[in-house]
Amino acid sequence: MAVQLQTTAFDPGTVLTDFTAAQENAGAVVSFTGIVRNTDAGDLQAMEIEHYPAMTKTAIAAMIDTAKSRWALADAQVIHRHGRLVPGEVIMMVTTAARHRADAFAGAEFLMDYLKSRAPFWKKEITSNGAAWVEARDVDEQALARW
Repeated sequence: MAVQLQTTAFDPGTVLTDFTAAQENAGAVVSFTGIVRNTDAGDLQAMEIEHYPAMTKTAIAAMIDTAKSRWALADAQVIHRHGRLVPGEVIMMVTTAARHRADAFAGAEFLMDYLKSRAPFWKKEITSNGAAWVEARDVDEQALARW
């Protein structure tokens, strides 16, 4: 499945092994695993991620299709968790395969930038000072603009 949205934890090593084993004509596989990071103050207790499942899955699938057409990807996969997560937990993974590494890397970076800026997830940080919705960051918008 190209898009997986789930509350349960997953093992990135197993995902990568299974994805790689399914590639018959690819010469390169690229993966990125995102981890819930603590705040600069070190007081993140949890992050809560909300979304509308059908809307989110459709939007991410469309971006995978765009990446496949722009970079000759043989395959691509996005796994993203939602619900309550704590610092250090795996939150997401992007995996791409292509005949050549440049396409695999570019496709993966494009998908990561899209997920950070445009995927329809709403994130709330819960700290010792209370809870606040995560705002869009200029650096993430700039990363997306390069595509």
